[in-house]
Amino acid sequence: FLLNTCLLISKTVIILSPLGTTINITPIPVLYKNNFTKLPVWDFEDVYLRNNDARRPTCPESLQNKEDPKFKEATLPDIQLWLYKGLLNITEWNRLAHFNNPFGFMEYKYNEVKGAVDLIPKPKSSILLPVPESSKDGCIRCAVVGSGGILSNSKMGKEIDSHDYVFRVNGAVTRGYEEDVGNRTSVYVHTAFSLYASILTLKQYGFHNIPKDEDIKYVMIPEGLRDFEWIQGLLQGKEANGPLKYFNGNFNESRFYVLHPDFLRYIRNRFMPSKQMQGNYWAMYRPTNGAFLVDVYGFITEDHHKYSNYYYEKLKKTSVIFFINHDYGLEIKTWKELHDSGIIRLFQRH
Repeated sequence: FLLNTCLLISKTVIILSPLGTTINITPIPVLYKNNFTKLPVWDFEDVYLRNNDARRPTCPESLQNKEDPKFKEATLPDIQLWLYKGLLNITEWNRLAHFNNPFGFMEYKYNEVKGAVDLIPKPKSSILLPVPESSKDGCIRCAVVGSGGILSNSKMGKEIDSHDYVFRVNGAVTRGYEEDVGNRTSVYVHTAFSLYASILTLKQYGFHNIPKDEDIKYVMIPEGLRDFEWIQGLLQGKEANGPLKYFNGNFNESRFYVLHPDFLRYIRNRFMPSKQMQGNYWAMYRPTNGAFLVDVYGFITEDHHKYSNYYYEKLKKTSVIFFINHDYGLEIKTWKELHDSGIIRLFQRH
């Protein structure tokens, strides 16, 4: 009972026992995945931090206003999106320490993460992207662009750039491919590894720097302990060869966001029950969780065998490899289901 009581208290690190004596709450012992034969399912698995400042979208076509019962019931419009200073105390830690990364802090120590989180500034607004003044219906029209080969020779670049906002993930190669994928980036989604790995491996395709559009928002998925170390290095900015170098003088902490583990777990539990969590998942569900009309390009489809793995692989035909740590089968099924339900418009070629 005491543990459950502690888990429900999110604004204090001290409680009173029935006898009136003070009990100090300390971090629970570190839980390790190897101690379980399978990942445990807790009775608070579907409990999430909520944001009282969240606004209900006015767009009549937003997910919360859709009539599809499955998605409407699963959607939490006030789910806490961002992780920042003030949201991680010991009671919250003790709840989140039960979940493996990136859905929580299993296998981590409190002080390893706390220092980084306390550097993340609270966003000035809970709204990532404002409704454009030109929008007459209160809707935001956005494009979510992946790197799938289906975009090669698609001539979709102009259409993509015509949206109010454009989301891109990981290796967002645009130079030389503008006709197919456009060149605007409003939101760039990444992890610590995907950012520097993309620059390292995609130089041959012209990807030398992450997108640097004016007023761009950078959204980080904290998938492991190294991400929190990376965040600490970025926000302290002490090392000349640290994370700050990837922004080439374009970093502004007011435009840097870190996703809350609860939001990632919410996506997994309610929309994509997979052991893996790719950046594509978030880039898809963040727009559908707000006042957005979402067009999706470069995501895997049933006829993926017709195209190269990536749109920038023009010199040779490659194939999608179904790795064990990337649930492409679930992606194909989910994107199609979202498209058929009218939640998104998935770019397909027939």
